[in-house]
Amino acid sequence: MNSLSAPIPCKFYTKEPNLRRGRSSSSIIFSSTSSTTSTTTIKPSKDESYTVSFKTQRACKLGISRYPDFEYDAQGGIGTGSVAKVATDNINELLVSFDLKTLYIPPLTNSTTKFLGLPLPPFLKIDIVPEAFQGTINQDSGKVDFEFKAKFLFSAGSIYKAPPLMVKTVLTSEESKGDMKNGRGKRLDEEGNCRLVGVAKVDPIDDFLMNSFLTLPTECLAELNAVISIFISS
Repeated sequence: MNSLSAPIPCKFYTKEPNLRRGRSSSSIIFSSTSSTTSTTTIKPSKDESYTVSFKTQRACKLGISRYPDFEYDAQGGIGTGSVAKVATDNINELLVSFDLKTLYIPPLTNSTTKFLGLPLPPFLKIDIVPEAFQGTINQDSGKVDFEFKAKFLFSAGSIYKAPPLMVKTVLTSEESKGDMKNGRGKRLDEEGNCRLVGVAKVDPIDDFLMNSFLTLPTECLAELNAVISIFISS
């Protein structure tokens, strides 16, 4: 795979031992050609199976309505999944589907999130419960498009719990733009690093306080720095 900045060979890898246990594994190497570099793409055989790993990193952002964006440390988020298809006739794409049972995204708390430079109040928490995470990775360009659907659960200790806010968007390495919010991602580099962004519409819920506070309906923005690793196992 290639980053936007240079058409160089790309290698996805990880050091997670549990993904290699009990079988022979190697990483998929993707490459392309340019005027100065000529390389050969290594394509796995039909008999090989594939595993994908997704890890979220620091320096992420979450924003909603007209409020300033939250500074969000998502390090520790993880998920694994499968590659359903390696290539089509004309487009070298991976079709990826993540197992929701393995998918974890850290909640927004006073230890992970800052607003206007200050940590969230200790009693405030926003849990993120994924309901769908799947999409494509282009082997040649490093472009990523993942459909993401999740419930956002706002709570203030045991005093207040709001009904779930449903968020559905496409997390992309390209540009995502709404009427209020916008962001630009970064394609996968040779180490599997990328930034995925997505703008989503948030509809009103059955809660007058939350509807008023967030001025629902509105838009939200997610910017996630992540590492995506893909394995060949034979």
